[in-house]
Amino acid sequence: MQVTELARQHIALWWEEGAGADWGPTYASAEQAGRESELAHFQDVVAEEAKARPRTAEERAETEQRILGALQRTAQAMGLAEQIGALVRSGMVETAKAFVRQAREYDPTLPGNDIFQAGRNLWTMNGLQILLGIPVRLTPALFAYSLLYPYTDNALDDPTISPQAKAAFNDRFGRRLAGEPAEPANEAEQRIFDLVGLIEGYLPRPTHPPVYASLLAIHHAQERSVRLLRGAAPPYEVDVLGISLEKGGASVLADGVLVTEGALAPAQAAFAFGLGTFLQLADDLQDVAADRQAGLLTVFSHAAGRWPLDTLADRTWRYAQRVLHGLEHLHTPDARPLQELMPLAFRQLLLNAVAAASRSFTAEYVQSLERHSLFRFAFLDQRRKKLRKQGGALAQLIEAFAVRG
Repeated sequence: MQVTELARQHIALWWEEGAGADWGPTYASAEQAGRESELAHFQDVVAEEAKARPRTAEERAETEQRILGALQRTAQAMGLAEQIGALVRSGMVETAKAFVRQAREYDPTLPGNDIFQAGRNLWTMNGLQILLGIPVRLTPALFAYSLLYPYTDNALDDPTISPQAKAAFNDRFGRRLAGEPAEPANEAEQRIFDLVGLIEGYLPRPTHPPVYASLLAIHHAQERSVRLLRGAAPPYEVDVLGISLEKGGASVLADGVLVTEGALAPAQAAFAFGLGTFLQLADDLQDVAADRQAGLLTVFSHAAGRWPLDTLADRTWRYAQRVLHGLEHLHTPDARPLQELMPLAFRQLLLNAVAAASRSFTAEYVQSLERHSLFRFAFLDQRRKKLRKQGGALAQLIEAFAVRG
């Protein structure tokens, strides 16, 4: 199914009529506080283990067991022990460690934060493997695609690179993705082109055309998203919703195509695309203040400051529930724990975004939504600030697991 058609379908899904939103069960403040103490304990364990910087294989194994033990304790407190335990047993932990080691071997200069950023996409692909009944594993294609975007993002976000140079890079990268001759301009571009070569070596172009069509689709969607860097554009001049949904949807659609090695069924493609659109919307809501300051147009930054975002958040949750209906078409027995987890994860991700962007909502709305959250919003704000301070330590933990042996 083509990206244009999937985008059209999901734009229509966004505009489906509905009033308000059913945010599900509510929780007493004491119940939220109990979960908070367990989550804080888990995050503190991770931070302490990061500071310890395990150096030997035995120390790394002990560190891993302590972190997983704290995770299981937190999952138990949230009533999600079965679901989280199934994910741990699925092979995602081993795959993540293999990815970290391979990323360090591919580029010894790559910062731990960039490896973590790339690993987030790998986790999405691992989740799709589980949902589609595919063994969780790290293929060369999954490794290369996950690592591509820290490199390309760094090139496009670098303020020392002129807009003309960035446009020239985008052109060369697009030609390389299309299989056309293109010469890298520097060592960083050579690494990017080599990652495309890794995909080609594992999934040859002649036998896997959907793979390269999906890679080009996300590239074109990202090129179109440049139009969103126009904070003062009047309504209807830029298709903010369409561009945003296409960019997010095309990204996870490419994940699905690579996971299935080009054999993604239509219903699976629709779900992967929808998942990507929701993740994009949740990110855009959480970053609404920063996007407004940077002049980046999103569904939320375009409205923030003019109107409260209450009704937009309700619409986003209704949209998310419609995306989740796509799980009904994924009949894989081993996927049941993840399928049970996803509605709660979707809701909490969106509630976290509301908490982060609380100034863009009415106080009454924020107060009403907080009762549906697993955690109180003040706690989420506190942990976000603490995680920012601990970012360097977490990067060190990733570095520790990048060592072989």
